[in-house]
Amino acid sequence: MAEARIQKLIAESGLCSRRTAEQCIAAGRVHVNGKTALLGQKADPEVDEITVDGRPLTQEGQKRYLMLNKPRGYVCTLSDEKGRKTVAELVRNCGARVYPVGRLDLDSEGLLLLTNDGEWMQHLLHPRYEVNKVYEVSVAGEVRGAAEVLASMTQLDGEPIRPAQVRVLRQGRDTAVLSITIHEGKNRQIRRMCATAGLHVKRLKRVQEHALKLGALPVGVWRDLTEQELHATKSK
Repeated sequence: MAEARIQKLIAESGLCSRRTAEQCIAAGRVHVNGKTALLGQKADPEVDEITVDGRPLTQEGQKRYLMLNKPRGYVCTLSDEKGRKTVAELVRNCGARVYPVGRLDLDSEGLLLLTNDGEWMQHLLHPRYEVNKVYEVSVAGEVRGAAEVLASMTQLDGEPIRPAQVRVLRQGRDTAVLSITIHEGKNRQIRRMCATAGLHVKRLKRVQEHALKLGALPVGVWRDLTEQELHATKSK
């Protein structure tokens, strides 16, 4: 690849617009081979190391696969017309423009995958692959027998659904923490299932998707998937 202006290379990587890239350069946030970049400077990404905020620039075509521990209060979009906080804000330093794989609603939290690999995204989202998603759900209400009620549901608001796998993790008199595994991605499915069972959802956290587990990843933090994890998602 021939030399090009650094702001052009940053914009082509999908990290941000050219104007924003110019602002990053002016603020001293961009370095080339360890030296602070200057506006108008040129570089060759195949030869030179370009970093933004200390992270190497990801060139267009390089695939990224991230796991984020999404906090409550963030929407799963790159921008929001209502001005709400977005998951894009939490991964903006990853060096690439990545997109959420599926959704977690505003009040839900936990494991969210993001990528710029459209084929991989469709593999995980397509119903025929039957990707399991595991949630820990704190509920209140008539919790005795609630697991059996939820597991026996085969319809939701008139639509057929595959039976969920439900386990009781902890249970009190009128509260419980359930592990619920579903195989579909219907809008707010678990909240709607719980409402049908007369339960109020106090907290909903996704802890596993496919073979990928959230583990001890801190809230609001992202990491790259390992080669082993990525291979496991492609093995089905």
